This record gives sequence, structure tokens and C-alpha cells, in this order.
Amino acid sequence: MTGISLSANSFTQNLLEGNRQKCSALAHGFLASGHSVMDLYEHVFKPALYEIGRLWETNQISVASEHLATAITEGILNELFEQIVSEQKKPRRVVVAGVENEHHQVGMKMVADVFEMKGWESFFLGASIPVSELVRFIRRIKPDLVAVSLSVYFNFANLLKMLEELRRAFPNLQIILGGQAFSHLSPEARMSLGSVEIITDLYSLEKYIDALNPNSKI
Repeated sequence: MTGISLSANSFTQNLLEGNRQKCSALAHGFLASGHSVMDLYEHVFKPALYEIGRLWETNQISVASEHLATAITEGILNELFEQIVSEQKKPRRVVVAGVENEHHQVGMKMVADVFEMKGWESFFLGASIPVSELVRFIRRIKPDLVAVSLSVYFNFANLLKMLEELRRAFPNLQIILGGQAFSHLSPEARMSLGSVEIITDLYSLEKYIDALNPNSKI
């Protein structure tokens, strides 16, 4: 894991320097060394962005630097898309979205990519989607599953509102949750979410998807 940690540290440093070319080279080199896209996401991109977020929250870097780091990472995600899409398609659909007032969407994009790797058709709506628009989109797309991201615990009330609206409109819809905010969740807050699955990392997400019966509607 030492090599992986060094890759994450180097990626973080180059994000802070705004060096997109070097960041891209590091990502592709990491894959060329035998690691999977999942390893890259979980062990390089995720810790790097968490560190960038921590530095911004503690006023050690500017919001401009934080936005640049995010944009560079999103650009590399787009570079990798052809390696992600599975040729073995399944008749399954997932909608991936963030709650209102959320402005972090790289983690959501990685979640959408994992579903694509597993042969699902993913609809990545990005951050801060109004609940009414999400409900309208779900009615049109009719997904098997909805994945909702919460990065900042401050927006927890917006998550509860979103879950309430989704359950009212789609009582049988399967919903999963994820994001950095859930690492700070109290037992009381967890109970207020009701019957939902909280996914803590991309490897757990992969296992969750594999455990779903591919021949039945969720």
C-alpha cells in the first residue's frame, strides 16, 4: 500500500499546483502498473480530494484552488470513460444525484462510473438537483435504483426532504446513499433516514451491485 499512498500524495500535490498534465500522467501510470480503475478512484482520487477539501475548510487553500483540483480530476474521469463502459450491458438503470445545495460531484461521478463498469445504464445528474426535477426525471426514466450523495453534513435536512419526496412519489423505489458526510453520522441521524442502504466506499458499492438479482426488477 506504500506505493499507492505515494501515488495519492503525488496526485494531491500536483492538484494543488494545478498541473493537469502531470495528474493525468500519474493516473494513467497508476493503471499501467497493474491497478484497476476502482483502485485509482478509491486509493488515489478519493483521498486526494478529501485532503483538498480539508485544506479548503481550514483556509489553507483558496476556493479557486479547490475548484481547479476538482476540475482537473473530473477531466481525468472523462479521459477514462472508454475504459469504464462495459460491453456486457444489463437491462438496469440507475439515477445518480446530489441533494440541493451540494456542490461536490466528483464522488457521484465515480459512483455512476462503477455502475457503468457493471453494465448498468447510469444517469448522472450532478450536484444540487431540485427534488421536483429529480421526481420528474425518475418518472420519465423509470430507474431500478436511485443513488443519492451527501458530502456536507450541513445539508442533511435537504437529504431528509429529498427522501420524503421520493418515498411519497415512489414508495417501492430502492434508494442508496453515500458521501463523505456519512462518516460523521450519529445513530439518531441514521435512524431518521429510514430504510436505506448506506454505501461507504466503491468496493462496497461493487459488492452491493453484484448481490442484486440481475433477472428481477428491484
